[in-house]
Amino acid sequence: MKYHYRLAPMTLDVLVLTVILLLIPVAIQVWVLVVSLSLLVPLLFIYGIYAWDWLRFRPSRFVIDEDALEVVWPLKRRRIRRADIEDVRLTDRRALRRELGWGFRVGAGGLGGAFGWLWTQRRGPVQMYVSRNRDLVWIEMGDARPWLITPERPGEFIQRLSTERSAEERM
Repeated sequence: MKYHYRLAPMTLDVLVLTVILLLIPVAIQVWVLVVSLSLLVPLLFIYGIYAWDWLRFRPSRFVIDEDALEVVWPLKRRRIRRADIEDVRLTDRRALRRELGWGFRVGAGGLGGAFGWLWTQRRGPVQMYVSRNRDLVWIEMGDARPWLITPERPGEFIQRLSTERSAEERM
């Protein structure tokens, strides 16, 4: 049995930032069409970055099955073996700050969320794929880099991943 969870809806602050960022190329395109072609190359560059962000950085869904958690992007997939997952829990920004210290993002951010690495003071890099700043799911994987994600229905996601993992460990 497979269980599918989309990336969670954006919180208002992330949505506002996304809308602002989407208006930038629109304004440049109006300039290109009305005033001058001088900004055509920067416009195409921005469209390329936005497409790359949406297709390669922003996951569309998380799939839990008997063997793995699969993270699905429009142009790639990554399977995390269930046996490699040591812990999965709900957390928030304050708890992360206490646990990880300061951090900075390496990757894409602002357009639909934050995706890539969160480089942290105490843990080094964390794989981060978040579309909101609440209901964060922390996935601990022993020696491997931990993951921070925001699936829809995080409580159900955690329960399903923990339950399925527990059943697998009993076998």
